[in-house]
Amino acid sequence: MSWLVDAASWACLLAGGFFCLVGAIGLVRMPDFYTRMHAASVTDTLGAGLVLLGLMLQAGLTLVTVKLLMVGLLLFFSAPVAAHALTKAAMMRGLAPKLAEYDVSAPAPPSPLPRPLSPHAGRGEVPESRSD
Repeated sequence: MSWLVDAASWACLLAGGFFCLVGAIGLVRMPDFYTRMHAASVTDTLGAGLVLLGLMLQAGLTLVTVKLLMVGLLLFFSAPVAAHALTKAAMMRGLAPKLAEYDVSAPAPPSPLPRPLSPHAGRGEVPESRSD
């Protein structure tokens, strides 16, 4: 039975370490503040939570487990609230999210559908002729 607890503990520790590593890479690679904040909050909540769960399984039923549980609850409730507060403060200061990145000097990409000549085109009416 001890090997089962050890295996579950190591699985939690490895999964938590993986999420922390992915979150750290996300902090470096993401393009703007909002996506970086998302990567950081996932790392705090899920990665640290799994590491703490793995440590609790290693500690057994002791006072150390209670202390780790208290730290986990503190992280579980405070990390998302802090991320939300920082994100809301950035929005209030006018920091716009980076939705798309393109070169302004480059020609516009082609439209996937042709635009009609007038609002009534395609309904049986003849479009107005232009005199240039």
